[in-house]
Formats: sequence, structure tokens, C-alpha cells
Amino acid sequence: MDEAIAAVVERGVAERVHSGAAWSVGDADGPITRGFTGSTRWGGPPVGEDSLWDLASVTKPIVGLAVMALVERGALGLSDTLGALLPGYAASADKAGLTVAQLLTHTSGLPGATPLWRTHRTRDDLLAAIRDTPLPAPPGTRVEYSSQGFILLGLVAEAVTGTPLDALVRELVTGPVGMRDTTFSPDTARCVSTEECAWRGRLVTGQVHDENAVVLGAPAGHAGLFAPLADLERLARTLLTGGPLQPRTHALMTAAHTDGLNLRRGLGWQGHDGADSPVGTGPGPRSYGHTGFTGTSLWVDPDAGRTMVLLTNRVHPTRTRPGIERVRREFHDLAVRPV
Repeated sequence: MDEAIAAVVERGVAERVHSGAAWSVGDADGPITRGFTGSTRWGGPPVGEDSLWDLASVTKPIVGLAVMALVERGALGLSDTLGALLPGYAASADKAGLTVAQLLTHTSGLPGATPLWRTHRTRDDLLAAIRDTPLPAPPGTRVEYSSQGFILLGLVAEAVTGTPLDALVRELVTGPVGMRDTTFSPDTARCVSTEECAWRGRLVTGQVHDENAVVLGAPAGHAGLFAPLADLERLARTLLTGGPLQPRTHALMTAAHTDGLNLRRGLGWQGHDGADSPVGTGPGPRSYGHTGFTGTSLWVDPDAGRTMVLLTNRVHPTRTRPGIERVRREFHDLAVRPV
């Protein structure tokens, strides 16, 4: 397994899919195989234990864990609505009734892949656009992957606690799990570079890659966390062994909630969509995890007893280069094979 996985990830560097990568495959006892290859940017220093990776949308389930911890504590309910939770939403004709559960499962009807940052250059304007733009689909009718829903979940978590999102994530998730270096405010000197960004006029290093998160200017629920490989290993192992939530909450969060719709989703987690899954056909039907646009992923297969973490900077220096799909699928296919 070790040599085969290393070959897949190193081929990604050779074909310039990404300049660097870190990976880990583990079980309930910890890592089985792990490694690093490549550099933090083309021509830069090698990646290693200290490197911080822009997790992109892998931020979402970590924020989702914080939201579910609030549900577990009774501070929030899955059936609570935006109209009751956020100022300005009570009067919304199409969003007042959206529930926490619908936001977590991406069934709210909120649109996906919307570059609001192009036309809304301030935090207030961007948040107003999310509130005021009509829903393109009725809630509950389909899974539409939407960062907007997790932006709202971050605001909800802050509203019901009076605590900033970064502090909540630290208190409810990263602290208990032991993810000591996972942060919304990374040390730039440790960060793996992402895109040569025309909008910013520079190579992005140490700032969140997601442009909507940049405009928001504060920790957000959809993207922005940076972490080293070891912290993602700790999270994956904790998930495999039943935490950091209580067993009943953990089972609820990782179960499929959208069977009968177009994609399988848990509460904050991607389910396995068979041949259409971004992690290939190797992981089993009860497996779950999340991918990130920058080339990151965390996946857990409870039936195989495996954890899988793959961290790359596949958007460096441009997001248009192909190949991450193959790297991901081959990595996860190998990761679930018997040792």
C-alpha cells in the first residue's frame, strides 16, 4: 500500500496537478501509512509536518460538527428556522422557513457555485445578496451544493451563542479533538500556496483561497480553515472511533438524510454516491467525508475501519489544470484495500 499510494501522489506532482501533497491512511489505532511529497509552491521549500493547508470546503463539516454540538447541548434545533434565528430573515418570503437541517444537507434551495464576490465587494453587500436573491429551487426538492448555506450556518452559530465562529470551532471541535494547529488565522510562513490570483494580483499564500470568504473578512462557515496533516489525522480517527459528539448525535450526523434525491448527504457530510463519488468506488456505501476545492479531502469508511486524508494544492498556480479527479479516486481506491 505504501509504495502504491506514494506513486499516485508523486505522479500528481510529476504531472503538475499539484506542487505538493500530504496523505494518510489509518485505522482506529492511528496511521497505517502517511507521507509528504513535493513543495509548498513550484520552486519553494518541501512540504512537511509543519505545513498548513487551505482546507477549503473541508471547513464545512468541521463547522457542521460545531453546529451539531450546539444541537446536542440544546442551544439549537435542527428544525429551527432562519426566520427565528437571524435578524432580517423573518420577513423573507422564501427563506424564513429554511431549517438548520436543510442548510446542513444542502436541500435549502440556496444556489451553489455563485461568485457573489464579483459584484458584491463588502461583507454587508454580500450577506444582503444571500438574503435577498430569490431561491432558484424549492426547499427539500434536490441537493444543491451551496456555500451560502454554510455561511448562514456560521452566522446562526454565532447568533445563538454570542461567540465568534473561530472561538466556537476551537471550543467545540478542534480543542476537544486536539487539533492544536487548525486555525482561521494561519502563520503565512507555514502555509502551502494556492492560486496565482488575478483578482488579488498575487500568489495566494496564507489567505483563504475562496473569494467569497475574502469579502466576508471574518471566519466563515464554508471555507477558511488551515490545518496540518496531523490535525486531520486526529479528526479522522476521532470520527472513526465515535467522537467528538455523543454516539447518537454522531450517528445522526453521518447517516444519509437525502436518499431519494440526486445526491447522498449527511448533516454536514458528503455521503458516497457510488460511481459518481469524487473518491471513487473503493470506499463503501456507508462511508462519508468531504472534499475541498483546493484539492483537499477527508474520508471515513466505518465498515472498512479506515480513515483517509489527502491534502494537495491542486489550484496552484491555476485552478484550471486537470488531474485531481484521477489522483483522488486512485488514492481512495488504494486506501481501503486490506493491508
